[in-house]
Amino acid sequence: MVAPTAKSSAPTVRIRIKRQDGPGGSARWETFDVPIEPGANVISCLQWIAANPRTVEGTDTTPVVYDSGCLEEVCGACTMVINGGVRQSCTALIENIVDENNTVTLEPMSSFPVVRDLAVDRARLFAALERVRAWVPIDGTYDLGAGPMESPKVQLTRYELSQCMSCGCCLEACPQFNLQADEEAWSEEFVGPHAISQARLFNLHETGKILADERVDAISGVGGVSDCGNAQNCVKVCPKEIPLTESIAAMGRAVTVRSIRRFFTG
Repeated sequence: MVAPTAKSSAPTVRIRIKRQDGPGGSARWETFDVPIEPGANVISCLQWIAANPRTVEGTDTTPVVYDSGCLEEVCGACTMVINGGVRQSCTALIENIVDENNTVTLEPMSSFPVVRDLAVDRARLFAALERVRAWVPIDGTYDLGAGPMESPKVQLTRYELSQCMSCGCCLEACPQFNLQADEEAWSEEFVGPHAISQARLFNLHETGKILADERVDAISGVGGVSDCGNAQNCVKVCPKEIPLTESIAAMGRAVTVRSIRRFFTG
């Protein structure tokens, strides 16, 4: 960190941000010197910039647009590219990420359309979850009685998978995820490791498995599990360390089993 300034007793860090005024607009870089306190994270720096929107050149600008919610790495909304790597900004502590030039570089995820500045449109991510029917079907709210028993082994597996927060890190790192695809083409584009893993999660659920065949069918064709290039980038960047590659392998087996069963049974 650089030494404190004359106006502040706190050291400062240089925040370099890739900005864009709207969808399809041209990108530009703006740089800010931000005083930080111990334990400061990227979000607190962006909040300071919002209150003091002036670049290092002394030019007045607008507050930086970004998404955030829980501020404790649960909602997944504040995902962005920090110093070249995708992660949540709420848990990115400045003292741990500042580079040798006392700078932190922020960019929006490149796998999703930019709404403005660091905020992106993750609609395709959620459309993929709808495509694989990532929910437990419950018809009505009446008392259905005790639920089915679940083994500790399945419970442990499902707990790991259930930690997915739809943050988009795996899709940002995935070379099969095509930014250029429009909404009409989503049904034929790679569904993504997050959706495949969530299909596995709900197929392991005793009630959710009623839609198991439909989920397997959803990832059997174009854009499904066979489109995975096995780069394994997804599992490396997942902030919750979800075994995404295990899920892809498990659902690949499920696709094969269903194909064989359909061949013999029609």
